[in-house]
Amino acid sequence: MYDMTNVTYIRRITIGSTNPEKMTNEEDAKTALDFLNRCLTDLPKGKILGIEKTFSILNIGEHQVVLQAMIYHVGFPRRPTWLPADQT
Repeated sequence: MYDMTNVTYIRRITIGSTNPEKMTNEEDAKTALDFLNRCLTDLPKGKILGIEKTFSILNIGEHQVVLQAMIYHVGFPRRPTWLPADQT
């Protein structure tokens, strides 16, 4: 069991598409996955606190667009120094 009282910083990391006007390509997904792995392995090590799973089918004109994403909430005991404040 992870002690949540030590968590003082939470980062939300989205892997996948959530906006139909800005679809995520394979390179963006790999970059987000590498960032998640860094959050879980570099010091201070983060822990996954929760996962959101989203799935949407949109009809745009006569086309169907599928949006899928996994959103990870990673908790840290403090904000990592290697993590810029504006990075998502």
